[in-house]
Order: sequence, then C-alpha cells, then structure tokens
Amino acid sequence: MNPFELQKTRKLFFSDEPADQVEQAYLLLGGMENLKVEKGTLPNSLVIHYSLEHYTHEALENALIKEGFHFKKSLLDMVQKHVVHYCEDVQHHNLSSPEHPTKKNEAEVFAQVYEHHPHGNHDDTPKNLREYK
Repeated sequence: MNPFELQKTRKLFFSDEPADQVEQAYLLLGGMENLKVEKGTLPNSLVIHYSLEHYTHEALENALIKEGFHFKKSLLDMVQKHVVHYCEDVQHHNLSSPEHPTKKNEAEVFAQVYEHHPHGNHDDTPKNLREYK
C-alpha cells in the first residue's frame, strides 16, 4: 500500500451544545502523539491529520464520545462517517494481511513468463511455412 494513502485528513463536526466542547477536544487531541489537530473553517469543527498506522477515524470518535463529547447527527454526516469508517477499516485490514509474493518481484516473474512463450527467434515453425506465399 502506498504510504501516502495512509495519511488521512478528516473533519470532526461537534454539536452546538455544550458550547466549549470544541476547545476541550482541541486541547485533548492536541496532546496526542502522531496526531495533528487544527481548528476548522466551519463553526464547531476541527480538522485532524493522522496515519492509519496509529489511528482510525472511528476509534478517535469513539474515544471522544466516551469522554462526553457530542457530534453533529444529521443524516448526511452519519452516511459520510459510515463510508469513512468502512474505507479505513478495509485499509487497516489490508495493512495486516501479507502481500502476495509476486508483487515484490513482478518484473522478474513476467520476464520468466515472456521467455517461455514462443516468439522471435524461438519460433519452431519451419522456415518454408513462415515465408509461405
């Protein structure tokens, strides 16, 4: 997997009440290792940057919910969260599954296959049939 695909930037949208929860979440998340947090451009939002090697969006949200934070619960937000959670879950699962051995040396594998196919000077067709007119 491409290491750049592991770097995620996500937005967290908090509900309006309690009023100071965005500031508290900013301070809490700002103290975590391998996680960068900044204030979002929209009201009651934070932008988080993390790697799937360390965190998932779902785990971060669940940890914040356990600490008493409340997120915006519109239908669109819920659908987006489920899609993000599913995609990150699949990527996280793919990180732990072993790579197929041919992916590491695919150029060598295809070169060997190419050598075994009849082509060019390796053609067993008699010369008189190759030049048939």
